[in-house]
Amino acid sequence: MAIQKEIPYCPLMSVGATVDMVCTLERCAWYIPSVKKCSIYLMAYNALLEANAKQAAAKKSG
Repeated sequence: MAIQKEIPYCPLMSVGATVDMVCTLERCAWYIPSVKKCSIYLMAYNALLEANAKQAAAKKSG
């Protein structure tokens, strides 16, 4: 069975589109080569972690 590589999609250009737009990786201004991720993706991921931490703290105190 052949291993399929995941095609990276641009989270910014794909918003509202009917077809996901392919990420251009190193040619994109928002791509961070050192972590091989889109900065938009990283911002969303960090916001999710922060929201989860706030919810966990609220559950502990309330």
